[in-house]
Amino acid sequence: MDVVGTVFVALAALLHLYIWWMESVAWRRPVVWRRFGIASQADADTTAPLAYNQGFYNLFLAVGAVLGVVLYWTASATAGFALALFCAGSMVAAAGVLLSTGRERVRAAATQGTLPLLGVLFFLLSLPVA
Repeated sequence: MDVVGTVFVALAALLHLYIWWMESVAWRRPVVWRRFGIASQADADTTAPLAYNQGFYNLFLAVGAVLGVVLYWTASATAGFALALFCAGSMVAAAGVLLSTGRERVRAAATQGTLPLLGVLFFLLSLPVA
């Protein structure tokens, strides 16, 4: 189960790297800002600093998740487990926050939260039963 958990956490990290790229690098491109429901180039330009900042939150979670997965498969398995679980859990919580902003964001929240949720579940299932 831990192999499956680390695969899902790694995939969640890759998704969040992509989200970072969209929000922090490519935000002013119409194909990107339209994906986020932004109505115009002027609105995209106005929201660019917010998206830039938000993108880096996604980057930091992705880096933490990857580091957790790497550490998990080394002599620092306990630290890796904790870091991967914390970062993936934060991704799931962020998806919950996104979902709380309106029903029109169900698809985005599911996209953002499914991979890390599966990672958390499989990681927890890998724990030995006492």
